[in-house]
This record gives sequence, structure tokens and C-alpha cells, in this order.
Amino acid sequence: MQADFGTLTKTIASLTAGETDEVALMATVACEVHHADDRFDWTGFYRAVAPELLKIGPYQGGHGCLQIPFSRGVCGAAARTGVVQLVADVDAFPGHIACASSTRSELVLPVWNAAGGLIGVFDIDSDQPNAFTEEDAEQLAVILRQVFSRS
Repeated sequence: MQADFGTLTKTIASLTAGETDEVALMATVACEVHHADDRFDWTGFYRAVAPELLKIGPYQGGHGCLQIPFSRGVCGAAARTGVVQLVADVDAFPGHIACASSTRSELVLPVWNAAGGLIGVFDIDSDQPNAFTEEDAEQLAVILRQVFSRS
């Protein structure tokens, strides 16, 4: 099953309406996105908690890395550059951090608050190679803006 982004966007908007707590919002988004698509094996947030440092936030799936410096991995690259990272083959990504050895591809989006500050990254891992598309990235970016640009 692949995500129906129209329905997912509406569902998340309904569930998060009126909520401003970032952790509560992250937990809801991670849960809904994770269960919307069979390609998504790990879905969650890494929060920007200090200069150049991400720490694990709400997620669905197996354990994640507890902290990731901006200088390392796919999540670090998204946080450092502010650019979506769409990685078809994690083994070919320089400095990839293997939080789970089963991960084959990854999609990481920077997450911004209403003031334009980086609050973290939204990370989706798949055990399938080349699992993600530009359309996935675009649709997820819409959801993230909808939820976090008001917090």
C-alpha cells in the first residue's frame, strides 16, 4: 500500500488542529505517516536541540540513533544544508550512519517553524532500495509546512 497523500494531509490537519506543542505534533505526524505506506519501515523526527546537534524525537519503528551531529549522515546533511535528502542507496551516501542495518533507502526533510527556524528533520527509512520519489518528498513537505509553520 502506498500513501494516499490527499487523505493523509486531511487526516493530519484534522488531528493536529489547534495543537502547538512540537513534540505532540511530531508524534502524531510520525504515527500517521508511518502507517500510511508499506515502504516506510522507520518514520520519525530528530530534533535540533543544540548547535549542530540532532536528538531522537517521536518515531515509529525499531530503535533509532539517539543523537546525530549535523556533520554526519543523511539526517545531518538535511539539517546542515536545509535541503531535502532523497537517497536511493544509503550504502552509496558518504558518511551514512547505519542506525538499522536493514535500511536501504532514506528520505529526510528539514522541518521549520513559523519563524523560519530549524526545529529538526523528518526521517523515513525503507528496507527497499530506491523506495522514495520526488513526489513523496513534495507531498511530505506540504504536510510538514501545514503542521509546523503554525507552531
